[in-house]
Amino acid sequence: MAILVTGATGNVGRHLVARLAAAGHPVRALTRDPAAARFPEGVEAVAGDLTDRASVEAALEGATGLHLLTAVGPANLTVPGSAGIAAAAVEAGVRRVTTLWNGYRGPVEEAVEASGLEWTHLRPGEFMSNALTWAEDVRAEGVVREPFGEVAHAPVDVADIAAVAAAALTTGAHAGEAYELTGPEPLTVPDQVAAIAAATGREVRYEPLTEAQGRERMRAMGMDDPAIAYVLGWRAHPPAWTTRASGAVERVTGRPARTFAEWAREHADAFR
Repeated sequence: MAILVTGATGNVGRHLVARLAAAGHPVRALTRDPAAARFPEGVEAVAGDLTDRASVEAALEGATGLHLLTAVGPANLTVPGSAGIAAAAVEAGVRRVTTLWNGYRGPVEEAVEASGLEWTHLRPGEFMSNALTWAEDVRAEGVVREPFGEVAHAPVDVADIAAVAAAALTTGAHAGEAYELTGPEPLTVPDQVAAIAAATGREVRYEPLTEAQGRERMRAMGMDDPAIAYVLGWRAHPPAWTTRASGAVERVTGRPARTFAEWAREHADAFR
């Protein structure tokens, strides 16, 4: 009986698929293009899209666990038909579900809570992997350019989010919990730049941008205006809990959350 992972090729999903498979759990990975996806041996890749409920219902057949995104696309648009997805999960025999939020408690969480499933909500703050958007400029110019760089966040490693999801999906110990997931320390952008410099052994400098310059940079990256507004709002005025260590990763997994310095060493080649 498989655990269905939606967003299986995404930041958190690919780590969750790998972790579950490595532990010997049958995994079904939902992806728009199974032929192009690369998963560990034994993982069942199935075609589907969260905006196409029929494909989700087909993928749920025989599943006992579900990792469910609450939003799709770069603008973090709420997954449509959440009540129907929750009902389909119950009908398929799913017992446990984890939800990965999109910045607020919304219809997906509400539907899951009303369904009778054993649910666990995952509410991460800033992802460490967001720093990979700096990689091209670091490689080419040795520079990171961002607005609101002086605002500290406690970024979390997506692998740690996946570890919490795996624990919730494979044990009965986390039903009814909503975990705020942050890393072990608050960091500004200059703090993160210093960690990248140390990991790569090269000089990397930080150049602050105005809000308007930040908008133009994101447009050049292909982001639309709603996505830009979402990201800039989060960076300029983060919820207070995202700026400090929550300790939830350690409470769930039994080990400390990974530091940004550890993440930077692991991903150093991306910045060289």
